[in-house]
Amino acid sequence: MPQDQSAEWHEETDVLIVGLGGAGVCAAIEACEQGSAVTVLERFSGGGATAISGGVVYAGGGTDIQTQAGVMGDVAAMHAYLAQETEGVISEETLRDFCEESAPNLQWLTRLGLQFEASLCPYKTSYPNDDYFLYYSGNESADPYRQLARPAPRGHRVKGKGLPGRNFFSPLHDHLKTLDARIRFHCQVTQLIRDEKNNVTGVSFQEVPSGLWAGLHGGIEAWATKFSLFLPSVARGLRRWGAKIESRHARPKRIRARQGVILSTGGFINNPGMMKTHAPEYRLSVPLGTAGCSGEGIQMGQSIGAQTRHMDNISGWLFLNPPNAFMHGLLIDRQGRRFVNESLYGAVIGSALIEKAGGLGCLIIDAKLKAKARTQIGRGQTQTFQTVPGLLNLLFNSRKANDLESLARACGCDINPLRETLAEYNEAIRTGAADAFGKEERSPLSPPYYVIQCSPGQWTWPIMTLTLGGLSVDEKTGAVLDEKAQPIGGLYAAGRAAVGICSGNYVSGLSIADCVYSGRRAGRMASSQAK
Repeated sequence: MPQDQSAEWHEETDVLIVGLGGAGVCAAIEACEQGSAVTVLERFSGGGATAISGGVVYAGGGTDIQTQAGVMGDVAAMHAYLAQETEGVISEETLRDFCEESAPNLQWLTRLGLQFEASLCPYKTSYPNDDYFLYYSGNESADPYRQLARPAPRGHRVKGKGLPGRNFFSPLHDHLKTLDARIRFHCQVTQLIRDEKNNVTGVSFQEVPSGLWAGLHGGIEAWATKFSLFLPSVARGLRRWGAKIESRHARPKRIRARQGVILSTGGFINNPGMMKTHAPEYRLSVPLGTAGCSGEGIQMGQSIGAQTRHMDNISGWLFLNPPNAFMHGLLIDRQGRRFVNESLYGAVIGSALIEKAGGLGCLIIDAKLKAKARTQIGRGQTQTFQTVPGLLNLLFNSRKANDLESLARACGCDINPLRETLAEYNEAIRTGAADAFGKEERSPLSPPYYVIQCSPGQWTWPIMTLTLGGLSVDEKTGAVLDEKAQPIGGLYAAGRAAVGICSGNYVSGLSIADCVYSGRRAGRMASSQAK
């Protein structure tokens, strides 16, 4: 039913953006450049999950950076590769358009002040050190992907040290401020408002007044985000304090949107109730995101009849590389069997661990690989967030087994299938036969062995996760669809609040690239509507 329109609007705008992360800032810039008056309501201080990310944009088709690096990139190869990763979650037409717009979108980002570099990483890694900013950020060079698509490095990391996600967001935010957009922080949107024709015409929201409480509210979330990966209980406590500030001090308001409302509120990884409903098997994983990644935009859409898709698609990360030596080992389940190619991208390995191995697995290496791993960690090829778990696993999570019997006990599996797994693996290496899972980087394993436990609750090696599903949208316009797959008037969605390019499988950079693509699309289409 339509909402009551009798109350007065506190203010009006043309296009209203809910959430100022990667998708929201791109949508706002595009809407402004199309000539619309834009207002942004952001629950915290801006940036969202994008600002705490690695700042990687998945781009190809012959970007300027690829050309400078001497990389042969073309749209056809990018499309052929992503067709395997996206698994049909978007149409063939949309995927091709995404690939064709990839290089122009990177140019658009560069024009707005982002800096990229053509330093090509020479070694295989899940994320390069600060010497390199172009790398293979997915499964491009692994079987079976490379059999159907010529590999090319497409991970464009924004210039900066460590995890420079803030260096992606800040230039866009700075540019947006020059476009006369009205940006309102510490505003939690609570409800979509509709007219008698069920078109979305605005929102209700709660605004923490500027000053002491707004500053404290933003500071609490900033500290909670810092603690979330390593001390999640501390982060949860801080966020409860932040929620109390919202409940006690925020003031209710209503804003009218003459052309459209764009939901760019992120996913729902920090909503325990939604995670229990849609992905209970990931309940022990470590969420990647801010407090804003709580599914509020998705739930508001559902409350007025919006359709959701792929809500059970979760990206769980278990990166075996770096150190590279870990990839040469065997990842087995509790039956003693392999279940994945150990050299694949960490999101593939993590999801396989949860969905194929029931969340319980063991990585088997030997003394040679353990010694090699020690030399690889912290020797210029790892970031701090990669060095720490590598060292923790070598020091506190590697149990020695001198023979096959003790190896089976350490792995918690039956000795017979384990014996067969090891024999098949070593024999294939000895004879030069192809690996059963398509892995190329292999080393024969011999006693003494070392067992590294892998599970979502393992403190030395946490499974980090983010959500991939969301509101179903029209792929040409970004308009949110109802249960009959018809557009809901005046409502759009972008980024992880919506189904998009990476809603099937995630590889590094694909989510931010989708934020740019879907954010610009929503901003452009909302601005084209009559006031």
